[in-house]
Amino acid sequence: MTEEIKEPKRRRGIYLLPNLFTTAALFAGFYAIVASIGGRFEAAGIAIFVAMFMDGADGRIARLTNTQSDFGVEYDSLSDMVAFGLAPALVVYIWSLSSLGKLGWLAAFIYTAAAALRLARFNTQSESSDKAYFQGLPSPPAAALIAALVWLGSDYGVKGEDIAYLTFILTLGAGLLMVSNVRYYSFKDIDLKGKVPFVALLLLVLIIVFVSIDPPIILFTMAVTYALSGFLITLFQLRKRRAERKTALKGGDGPDKNT
Repeated sequence: MTEEIKEPKRRRGIYLLPNLFTTAALFAGFYAIVASIGGRFEAAGIAIFVAMFMDGADGRIARLTNTQSDFGVEYDSLSDMVAFGLAPALVVYIWSLSSLGKLGWLAAFIYTAAAALRLARFNTQSESSDKAYFQGLPSPPAAALIAALVWLGSDYGVKGEDIAYLTFILTLGAGLLMVSNVRYYSFKDIDLKGKVPFVALLLLVLIIVFVSIDPPIILFTMAVTYALSGFLITLFQLRKRRAERKTALKGGDGPDKNT
């Protein structure tokens, strides 16, 4: 009689380390909502940036430790929806948009819905899309625009209702950019495993020092710069494609030497 070979049972469970960072991002997003309800808008803005850091770390850690999983992908997406979709919308609504009445909560809802659509599109296109670029403004930088504005206004004593229409335009614009076809650099081709020149570490230290000079202003400027950079990248790629098409057409219309 032949002995039956039993396959080893797979251990059920989830990877702890990357999901801890995802949970921390989710907690920070939830705390931002609670802080804004209590009128602590500076803390709310900072909490969203903490969520951004945790969200960026969980994926990197999962890849470095080879602990990627379908559960982690889905959990990260749900965490992003709370931290970068719902939390910024509620924070900016309580701080500023509520003074506009129906117009204000409609802008907050459009932002929230756009974040959900952006995440759904990313999840369905992640395998086939170009890894070097995002299609549409990613939800963390969109949340950074909102969070930095709230943090900046709170830090400098600017009341949200005084700049309600500016906030309305920024919130609506961030939402529309998330579902647009504007392309943004993803920074995913940066190799964290390999060695880097010593000057790269020095540059990182200088960036940290630069941000610490005035965090809300610097972070808001960086968020706006990234949001606008997508238009330049998209324009450059469109011109490059047109030039390639013209070159191909010229090559195809050339005389046939064999005739």
